[in-house]
Amino acid sequence: MPERLRLTEQNRKWWTLAAMCFALFMIMLDNTVVNVALPSIQRDLKASISSLEWTVNAYTLTFAVLLVTGGRLGDIFGRRRMFLFGVAVFALSSALIGLAPSQHWLVAGRAIQGIGGAFMMPGTLSIISNTFPPHERGRAIGTWAGVSALALALGPAVGGALTEYVSWRAIFFLNLPVAVGAFIVTLYAARESRDPTVDKTVDYPGIAALSLGLTALVLALVEGNRWHWGSTPIVALLATAVVGLVAFVIVELRGRAPMVQFEYFRSRSFVGANTVAFIVTFAMLAMFFFLALYMQNILHYSPLEAGIRFLPATLVIIVTAPIAGRLADRIGPRPLMTAGLALAAFALFLQSQITIHTGYGQLLPAFMIMGLGMGLTMSPMSTAAMNSVTQDKAGAASGILSMFRMVGGTFGVAAIGALFQSLARTRIDERLSGLHVPGSVRSGLVDNLGAGAGTKLVRQMDPHTAKQVAAAMKDAFVHALTGGLTLSCSVAAAGAVLAFVLVEPKRALKRHLEPARQPEAAAEAIGV
Repeated sequence: MPERLRLTEQNRKWWTLAAMCFALFMIMLDNTVVNVALPSIQRDLKASISSLEWTVNAYTLTFAVLLVTGGRLGDIFGRRRMFLFGVAVFALSSALIGLAPSQHWLVAGRAIQGIGGAFMMPGTLSIISNTFPPHERGRAIGTWAGVSALALALGPAVGGALTEYVSWRAIFFLNLPVAVGAFIVTLYAARESRDPTVDKTVDYPGIAALSLGLTALVLALVEGNRWHWGSTPIVALLATAVVGLVAFVIVELRGRAPMVQFEYFRSRSFVGANTVAFIVTFAMLAMFFFLALYMQNILHYSPLEAGIRFLPATLVIIVTAPIAGRLADRIGPRPLMTAGLALAAFALFLQSQITIHTGYGQLLPAFMIMGLGMGLTMSPMSTAAMNSVTQDKAGAASGILSMFRMVGGTFGVAAIGALFQSLARTRIDERLSGLHVPGSVRSGLVDNLGAGAGTKLVRQMDPHTAKQVAAAMKDAFVHALTGGLTLSCSVAAAGAVLAFVLVEPKRALKRHLEPARQPEAAAEAIGV
């Protein structure tokens, strides 16, 4: 074996980083690889539309709800141990999904897969934070963020290719060799670490209250547009979310072994990093979601063709994120996060100028600017969060950051989806006011905008009316999309201001990196 491939004390940290990147690649790939396979899943399993939606939502729900719990249990019982548990659950559930004989099996498997992801995701960041010293942490997290972007970039292309040439089941079996590699390398290189300041008491009331509150909140966000925001089920879910989250705060403030110590939020940088995490995924995921529909419905690309056309943005992230990580070590995260979100806002502004005649060539510069902005933001954001807490609190802090990212993306798709529907409905009413199209048909047209202009409702009309309605649907889609992108632009611009105001400069962050701790406690925290 070449010398550089042998495990030594000098290269152990890089082997550990490789294992974490293996696992992260698997998690992030699964966020995007499934979407392009949904039509094939529907045909093979005779799945309903509701089941298809829950193929995505079941994973999102359990993943978002259990992130903080997964991070905190890693602090208590050992981060490597909980990470390996997550890898095993993720791999086994992937195998079960690949063998799924029915839609119910598929949805249940995706929910279990989300549980595995929730234990893995905070583990990747907390193990990296405990392996690398603060002056190298930005570089390591930059590599981590670059791998995340690579997985997101490859997801649609890999999913499309496997679905087309092998089977949709292959996209889940693909996880198995990746999981085996991550498991072996983690056992081989990563040292165990935990929080030595707490005993092994699990905060069951806190876990229950947070799980209840987040489950209700995420479910309301996911289903709000479909069930209607003023409906009794959505109002009840939102009320339950408020009750659960308030109860969580009360339990944590009074508990003997709280899952989340709110002293984290005394750090401006920690608050700023989590605020940016929420904002950046709010803007980014909604943009990708609705522009994917635009490229398929208006520009008439196939799912695979649309996925490939997102590659310039994600490739720029792959290149930029490690560089931004190194720069964060030198100049601090604040200027990079501020500049990154400002660039993202500018890219969203450019995208908000699209029309029904806009081609991909006009979108390409905005995609590349967006990639540059995201690359400058993501790894410095994670560095700012992890450097604002001590190493022994890395698990819970990582879980909180991941939760804010996940909930931010869900909020973004829900909020912009609601605005999209409202603007589209108004536009269609205006365009069809002289055609005497019934209100129920107009509502159906709005609901079918995501399926393109060639819907059954249009095909059932006479040719003259169908032509006008199809044109009105296309116009309404683009009008609503530009409104949604304008909202995303405003949110990203606000994020740039908040990053500059909240995240402390490098000299202030340095003071947080030198906590008054006993040498023995420090050694135990990093697993020496």
